[in-house]
Amino acid sequence: MTSFLRLLHPSLFTRAGQHLRRSVAALGVALAVAGCNLQKDIDVDIPAGPSQLVVECYLEPGVVPRLTVSETVPYLSSPTPTLLTDVAVVLTHPSGQKEAFRFTPGLDTLTQKLFTHKGKNPLIARPGDTFKLEVYDTQGRRVTATATMPARVPLDTVQWKFNDKSAEERRAYLLVKFRDPGATADFYRLQIHKDSISNDPNRDFELDDRLTNGQLVTLGTSYRYSTNDTLLVTLYHIDQPYYRFLQSVRDAQNANGNPFAQPAAVRSTVEGGVGIFTILSYDRRRVIVR
Repeated sequence: MTSFLRLLHPSLFTRAGQHLRRSVAALGVALAVAGCNLQKDIDVDIPAGPSQLVVECYLEPGVVPRLTVSETVPYLSSPTPTLLTDVAVVLTHPSGQKEAFRFTPGLDTLTQKLFTHKGKNPLIARPGDTFKLEVYDTQGRRVTATATMPARVPLDTVQWKFNDKSAEERRAYLLVKFRDPGATADFYRLQIHKDSISNDPNRDFELDDRLTNGQLVTLGTSYRYSTNDTLLVTLYHIDQPYYRFLQSVRDAQNANGNPFAQPAAVRSTVEGGVGIFTILSYDRRRVIVR
């Protein structure tokens, strides 16, 4: 206790030394009388607010649009997903044409993501095109969102280099290079998958161009890849709302269950609910490490 009090306030051990010793002695007696039982259980009532619609939609040119709708649940409740059957989804194209999605729950075999609603035809989208989304149900809940497709930023170079260790410990690091457009604020997401994008990426992070505007950007990994590893390197050029959403999700995941972390809220890109609506613009390269 003495060292802890010194950290709190060192001056307590100068002019008020005797008074402190008496206080510490009295505290020791009080603890002894109490049997040192300082535990007290407190029940905290967590108010349950109204549930909100949760929307996840990633549009991609050339792919039939898919969307997942669920709803929020109280913090301490079971995370069992609920299939909502009374939800309508409408996508407005840049031309103003409206497309109603069908309720056809399924699994995207490429990404291994579940979806609840699906469009009719492969999406036609060009850089600069803006799409609008409306999701509503019979309970009066309504979610809206708007997203504009960013321009594609191509990968410049994907290369690797092996270390000088023995065959059992021989590993390669990966270098990824691309040219950032000048005079604009740009945001990126880089993912590196091994074998298939159906698997979780072994490298996944976001960055902006505050320090690299208009420059050749170089990103690297540690020594983690072996001979004949097949890698899928994907560079997404994303908008700022999606960038902030990704960072907030990461912060929320890191804070969840950590009593020393600052609570973090997810920064949705939709209005009236929770979730993400964006258009994917990316360059992907498949390489075999040799």
